[in-house]
Amino acid sequence: MSKCFATINGIEAQLSTLALNSLDDKAQQAFHQAMLLVGEVKEDLQTRIYELEFEEPQYKPQ
Repeated sequence: MSKCFATINGIEAQLSTLALNSLDDKAQQAFHQAMLLVGEVKEDLQTRIYELEFEEPQYKPQ
């Protein structure tokens, strides 16, 4: 799950960069909205990771 979280984090950063570098206003808005949506998914995943680590000690990072 930590690899998935890292990948989502990278996607969020890439979308942010695309939004900032895009010359088209509609594209900027689309990238920004996608970044916000991915950010919500990332927060949900982070919450689930914490829950999983608490409930299942074998998943705690060492």
